[in-house]
Amino acid sequence: MKKLFKNLTFWVLASITAGILVGYISPSTGVAMQPLGKYFIDVVKLFINPIILLTIITGICGMSDLKKVGKIGGKAILYFEIVTTIALVIGVVVAYVIQPGAHVDTSHIQKADISAYKQGAATFSWSSFFKSNITIQVLIFAIIAGVVISKLKQRVFIISKINWASKYVFKGLHFVMYLAPIGAFGGMAFTIGKYGIATLMPLGKLMLTVYITMAVFIFVVLGGILMYYKISILQFLNYIKEELLIVLGTSSSEAALPSLMEKLEKMGCAKPVVGLVVPAGYSFNLDGTTIYLSMAVIFLAQVFNVDLSMEQMLTIIGILMITSKGAAGVTGSGFIVLASTLSAVNVIPIEGLALLLGVDRFMSEARAITNFIGNGVATVFLSNQEKAFDRNMMDAAFSKEAYEYDLKKEI
Repeated sequence: MKKLFKNLTFWVLASITAGILVGYISPSTGVAMQPLGKYFIDVVKLFINPIILLTIITGICGMSDLKKVGKIGGKAILYFEIVTTIALVIGVVVAYVIQPGAHVDTSHIQKADISAYKQGAATFSWSSFFKSNITIQVLIFAIIAGVVISKLKQRVFIISKINWASKYVFKGLHFVMYLAPIGAFGGMAFTIGKYGIATLMPLGKLMLTVYITMAVFIFVVLGGILMYYKISILQFLNYIKEELLIVLGTSSSEAALPSLMEKLEKMGCAKPVVGLVVPAGYSFNLDGTTIYLSMAVIFLAQVFNVDLSMEQMLTIIGILMITSKGAAGVTGSGFIVLASTLSAVNVIPIEGLALLLGVDRFMSEARAITNFIGNGVATVFLSNQEKAFDRNMMDAAFSKEAYEYDLKKEI
């Protein structure tokens, strides 16, 4: 019992439960808890870019052949495109088969203002995406800095200082993660308090379809990818369970991104692969978001009785293959991308987005978790592809969970 109370998983799970109860019993109190989740995510965000910078520089400097950097990057882009396309097709097929938008009574659904998303869709551009995405900028800078430092005579001295800084950055992150239960409580209390359980009922079929589809994608597609290298998806999920609960509570994959990078290294993935794949995947490997976007388009078509032709369907898939890659770097995330997709197709009323706003917040957890797991699996797969994976470290991590936020270890 004493060990249980010192386990972060227990406290995050308890906090999520408490957040649901507070939001349900006293919605106004739940809404007032929003700063707890927001500030926790903001604090964790402070660690993301420094960790990316330090990880990539030390990883590149430790590589004997710098050509491998380009090779890993090329393989990562190819992997992202293949897997997200599979996710896209799965979303479309499932939505067509189950038809979550058929016979939906929209008269009792509270419609919200979507003007901000329409404006965002109209002004979205790839140049603004890259300018506003600090993570991509840091990734590019870190690669350049790593290559330059690797050529310097003082390389060993510089790397020793970077390793020293990295040690204290991760130590700081560990202490911040003690606040994860507070962040999870605030995020969940706000979600339930603001949107309420009642908003789920009219579009319950859509929600259930999205959750089931993402579960199938995780265990069949991502599980199959890991199984290719004889790695169990269940063991992997158990290994990152603390991070998954944090993502669930905060609805943000950013909240656990630095911890995931550290865990993947401790699991046996090479530092250069982790440093390149995870940050890039955060912007370009959004499996969960892709599934949701594809299902949302088909759902709205069914709600408005729009019979999409094969040509229109292929056009939608083609557009989403491009626009979904920018979802992480845009304020409003998937909604702006969805609005721009509907505008481009011009056969489904963009006003239909108002139907989704009420339940979108409850599906954001599924998107964030699927994106999060997808990036972890991508890193493990590409590490194995590059023969930069230590199975002995993986076995040790899986068997005793070498990296665990156990309070007594850090205090």
